[in-house]
Amino acid sequence: MTHRVVVLALDSVIAFDLGITSRVLNEARSEDGTRLYDVITCTIGGRPVRTDTDLLLATAHDERALAAADTVVIATQEPTGRLLHEGVLDPELAAALAMIPANARIVSLCTSAFILAAAGLLDGLTAATHWAHVPRFRALFPTVRLDPEVLFVDSGRILTGAGGAAGVDLLLHLVRRDHGSAVANTAARHCVAAPWRDGGQAQFLELPTPSAIDSSTAPARAWALENLGDPLPLTALAAASRMSVRTFTRRFRAETGLSPARWLTQQRLDRARWLLESSDTPVEQLATTVGFGDPAVLRRHFASTFGVSPSRYRRTFRSQDQRVGAQQADAELVAAR
Repeated sequence: MTHRVVVLALDSVIAFDLGITSRVLNEARSEDGTRLYDVITCTIGGRPVRTDTDLLLATAHDERALAAADTVVIATQEPTGRLLHEGVLDPELAAALAMIPANARIVSLCTSAFILAAAGLLDGLTAATHWAHVPRFRALFPTVRLDPEVLFVDSGRILTGAGGAAGVDLLLHLVRRDHGSAVANTAARHCVAAPWRDGGQAQFLELPTPSAIDSSTAPARAWALENLGDPLPLTALAAASRMSVRTFTRRFRAETGLSPARWLTQQRLDRARWLLESSDTPVEQLATTVGFGDPAVLRRHFASTFGVSPSRYRRTFRSQDQRVGAQQADAELVAAR
């Protein structure tokens, strides 16, 4: 059945953040082109709401739509009034949130984390919000473990995102979690968005512009990506860019914000993640394929970066069809025995 998503729009909703839920999720489709999500928008009382621009939004649905939601997305609006100063919800909003089923997933975009926190839904959980609002959020909600740097946090039933484009990353993460990487990547491609920016990635990173475009480390990075399974010592990377190790290291960091070693680890983890989602390659073989060599090294990096083992990641992020196929294969194997 199609997953029902209800977007709650409140007064002064940010138009960009309001639109991205339907834009991203409507691009998630099955192999026959059927939409996997049914996205509607509601307002409290069904009343029109003002956006942060000169638009006035009218919708056919009121808060009663929340009662039938599989996922609720609270679009971004700047916290004001008692919510901003006391961390207290408007009674109408509190009553609307109470209509959400206990098993429904709840997503906040940007500063809508204030709403979830005021409702007590984030107590004891790790959460994200826009970095500019971190001091106020922490002062109001000390029981929430706020991470001020990440793009989004997935706490299971509750997911919270940082501002602006991080909402796209969070929504693509939902698609990947529900239907696997192939569907999420296709949706991202149709939205002309990056298919994956991990939730733990920093909200912003200021990088100096390289002074010499013609002496970029890009050729070395391209060469490394084609040979991830091989040992890639710093001397070989520098040689691929025709630079000394010292110059290469300095320019590499200027262009990517990372040391060569950290960048290589990141690329190998990305390749491992893709293989876990798209193939049945055993973890031991996969570790060699992506260049970690020892499976224990892969497991250590994977756990420290994603918080789960490679095997658990595979079980979580493979598409439903793949999981069903694997279960059927297991059942056939048992029957054959």
